[in-house]
Amino acid sequence: MSGHCCHGEAADDGHGHGHGHGHGHGHAEADTGAQDSLFGKVDVDKAWCLNEATAGSVKTIFKPWADRLDTTQLVQSDADEELIIHVPFTGMVKLKSLLVWGGAGPSAPSRLRIFANRDSLDFDSIGDAAPTQVVELASGLREPAEYPVRAAKFGSTRSLTLHVPENFGSEHTSVYFMAFRGEWTPPKEAPVVSVYELTPNAADHKAPDQTLSHHPIS
Repeated sequence: MSGHCCHGEAADDGHGHGHGHGHGHGHAEADTGAQDSLFGKVDVDKAWCLNEATAGSVKTIFKPWADRLDTTQLVQSDADEELIIHVPFTGMVKLKSLLVWGGAGPSAPSRLRIFANRDSLDFDSIGDAAPTQVVELASGLREPAEYPVRAAKFGSTRSLTLHVPENFGSEHTSVYFMAFRGEWTPPKEAPVVSVYELTPNAADHKAPDQTLSHHPIS
């Protein structure tokens, strides 16, 4: 596990945001090399990113462990260095750590503000929101580093929203690889409520007594 270094100076944030959700598909095979890997437990089709330069590119960073150093697939910020990455899981997760890599250059993220189970954050609200944890990322890395989280804060995690507020001095931020480790529990199935159609019982609905039919008086 790599040590944690303090982040460098952030790039100038005097840029406007052009943000939107991107949709596509990512990888969902193989293992990330650890027994507690959550690879394949990310609901990649529902992952999204705000301020990504290419719509849907965030879905490519959840790579198999063997492809962790692949720099041809990445998410890069657009208007400035900030990113908001939303990661839903396919079940309930007890998160232990996350792995992230943005290369060895200044475009690598320097800080992550992590929010558990906050699905609707955007750039208008995330600045004032209190993160579940803040992680300072190491610089100059040649491979992904693992960063532990406070397990008690992430014991029932169904989604993560990751805010990258700055990098190590570049105008744009790049992320090549992201992975998670922890325990996964499949989603609970909704209880099946049996609805019985009430069939009328002839015995309970007697026909009018035919012997009491009225006849005109002659």
